[in-house]
Order: sequence, then structure tokens, then C-alpha cells
Amino acid sequence: MLKRRVYGVIEGGQRGSRLGRIFDGVLLLLILLSVLIALLATDQDLLDRYGDVFLGSEIIFGLAFTAEYLVRIWVCTEDRHDRYTSPIGGRLRYIFTPLALIDLLAILPFWLAAMPSITLEQLWLIRALRILKLLRYSSALETLGTVFHNERKPLMASATTMLTLLVLLSSLIFVVERDAQPEHFGSVPNAMWWGIVTLATVGYGDVVPVTPLGRIIGGFAVVMGMGMFALPAGILANGFAEEMRRRNFVVTWNLVANVPFFENLAAARIAEIAAVLQPQVAVHGETIVRQGDPADCMYFIISGGVEVRLPGGLVHLGAGDFFGEIALLTDSTRTATVVAATTCQFLVLRVAEFRKILAAHDDLRAVISKVAAERLGGSSQPIGSPGVHQDGQDGPGAVREPRQPAVQDD
Repeated sequence: MLKRRVYGVIEGGQRGSRLGRIFDGVLLLLILLSVLIALLATDQDLLDRYGDVFLGSEIIFGLAFTAEYLVRIWVCTEDRHDRYTSPIGGRLRYIFTPLALIDLLAILPFWLAAMPSITLEQLWLIRALRILKLLRYSSALETLGTVFHNERKPLMASATTMLTLLVLLSSLIFVVERDAQPEHFGSVPNAMWWGIVTLATVGYGDVVPVTPLGRIIGGFAVVMGMGMFALPAGILANGFAEEMRRRNFVVTWNLVANVPFFENLAAARIAEIAAVLQPQVAVHGETIVRQGDPADCMYFIISGGVEVRLPGGLVHLGAGDFFGEIALLTDSTRTATVVAATTCQFLVLRVAEFRKILAAHDDLRAVISKVAAERLGGSSQPIGSPGVHQDGQDGPGAVREPRQPAVQDD
């Protein structure tokens, strides 16, 4: 169905496809160019010199963003989560979503400029707000919003303390400085400008106390400001770090849960293992372990494939397999070289954590030890065990749950 295919391209269902990447790339380019031209158009010299170019560009941007907006409304009923299935009600709900409102804001300048009393120059701020369309392609601001929400209570407490301090200092400086500088400190609201600048330690110098007591209050305000304004920054930094750790943990948890070796474990045990596994990526042709190197970890393959190079030939391992456990179990050096056959993603288990997990989980230790024994004991088949051929292809009677292709070494 055409509508479903178009939805897949523009809404991310087929982001990995060539059409999806082309669409995203073109749209990102248009967003950045439109914002750049909106900013450049605020320079009167450039506007006088390139006014026709700016106008032509705005027409192109306006038509492109309008087409995108209308197409998104058309295909929103194909939403994978069934949020907008109703032809009319669903589309109305979609129109009032934050991202759809941003898309509407992006095309308003183009259509408002068609009115005789409004020019594009008057709408430059709205045109610059097209930068918000990048939210569709970046999770950075979404993450920041989550941090603000999670840390709202300590941030509110910090803001309340800062406001209280601002009011008290502004009131004090008003009492002390109002006679000496009525033009700057003639009221508490006027004095608050000095209070904000001083507590923030910006120090513009446009308003300064001149009396001895006022300067003492000013010095006190600077010292207090260094601590108070650093407090929300610390809260946000800590919250942002916690949110990133949480998201990374969720990603790692999902990767661990998808490894056949761990898929039957309880969620709590997967979480325990996910906390110690480290993601790693290897590109095509990269040597992951080399024969004779010390063994410090084992690898679980999440995606891609590797070649285990042994004297008797090659063994191919793919997603769901693991390698590197034999050298850890036998406390020996690597006796084979493993090279990435494609771009690969791994979960790496370091030797210290490897031993802790084996000590704590008898079932995992039994499986790893069994596979290691099969790989070491294949006398008739130097590389491999029943069900795995030397070229890495499954043979008759192969057992693949969990996938444990046997190799003589790791």
C-alpha cells in the first residue's frame, strides 16, 4: 500500500532504507539552510544585495516544508502504535502533537508573508525557530527535558532558595544605596537587576554600590552567588549523567536479553549481567583477539560475524555465538586469532566479572564449561563439534538452542 510505504520512509519505520536516508538527509539540509538564510537576512547589507536569492530560497523552503507537513498528516493513520487510526479524529490528534505543531510553525512564515501587510523580514524569528524541527532527528533535547522532569523537585528547591536570596539582597541594597544612587536603587525592582547580575557573578559593572556598607553587601552577594548558581548546574549535570547511564543500561539490557545464551534468564539476573558487560564494535577486517595474546575477556556476538583462524581451517561465528571462554577457563593465552568478517557488535565480559558470574550462576558455568569441553575435545573434527562444519555451516542434526558453534580454540 502506497500510504504505508510512504509512512515507513518519512516516519522512521524504514530509516535503514536508502529512501529513508535520502529523505532524512534532504530534510536536514533544508532545515539548516532555511535557518541560516533567516539569520543572514537580518543583516541589511546582505538583504539588499541578495534579497532575491533569499526570497527564492524561502519559497523553496516554504513549499517543501508544506508538502512534508501535508504528507505527514496524510500518512499518520498508518502509525505503528495505532494512535491516529481514525481518518478524522486521528489526524486532528496528530496535528496537535508537539512535533506536528513545530512543523506547522515552520510553514507559517511562508503563508503569512502572502498577506500584503506582512513581510518575511518581520517573521525572521519564526523562521529561525525551524531549528526546532531537528528535534525529530535528535534525542538530545528530549533527554534534557527528561532530566528537567526527573530533577524538578531539587531544581524547584534551588530556584526557591535563589529567589529568596535575590529578594533579600535586593531589599538590603535598596535600603543602603537608595539615597546615594536613586537612579539605580530607587526601588526594589530596580535593585533586583543588580542582584541578578551580582549573584550570577556576571559583573557587568553598569550598576555598582558606592557606599561602604553597600560594597560589603555586594561582596557577600558574590560569594553566595558562586555557590547558589552552581547548585542547579550540579543538579542538572548529575541528572544528565544518571539519565545517560539509565539509557545505556536499558540498551545493554536489551542486547543481553537477545543473546540466546542469556535469553532464558530472569529479568533480575539479566540486569545483574548487563551491569558488567561492555559494548564494543569491530569493523570488517579488524583483529579482535590474536594468537599468543593474554586472555582478559570473552565476547558475545550481538550482530555481524567473525572468523576464527585455526591451523585446520576457519570457523565462522555469528550473532548469538560467543568466543574467548576457553583461555579464561584454562588461564592460558589465546591459541587462535579471531577477525571480524563484517562490522560486528559485541558484549565483552572481563575476566574478573567472568569468574564472579560463573561462581554465582551454576547453570551458566555448566553451559560454558560444556561448550569449552566440546571445543577442546573434538578429536575427529579439529575445529567444531557435532552440527557445525569447518566452513561454519550447520550440518544435519545440528542443535542450535542456544547457538554454541564449537571451535577448538577461542
